Order: sequence, then C-alpha cells, then structure tokens
Amino acid sequence: MALLRNSDIVKMKKEEIDTKLSELRMESVKASVTANKQNAKTKEIKRAIARLLTFNRSKDSLKKQ
Repeated sequence: MALLRNSDIVKMKKEEIDTKLSELRMESVKASVTANKQNAKTKEIKRAIARLLTFNRSKDSLKKQ
C-alpha cells in the first residue's frame, strides 16, 4: 500500500496528496505500535511520506519563482 512512485505523485492533485499524507501517517502509527520500531513496512511508509513532502516543497518553490 505504501509504495508510491514519483509518476503517481505527479498525477495527484493537492487534496489527494494531503489525504494520502494523513493516511500514511496513521498507517505509520499503527505499524509502529503493532510491530518492532523499524521493520520493512515502517521503513517504506516513512519513505512514501518523505516523497510526498519533498514533492510538495518542490512544487511550492516552483510556484514562488
């Protein structure tokens, strides 16, 4: 579920990205509670969150220029 590719993120609208971020954060909390602190699922969720946040920041910086 957490696997996100940049091509998928580019196709998303701002609202979709925000909802996906909140879903992934909730999934991250659930995964860290039920399992060890650092398993493969938690790691992939963190990467997906980082991808979304990075894309948001780069998109915002392009708008300012």
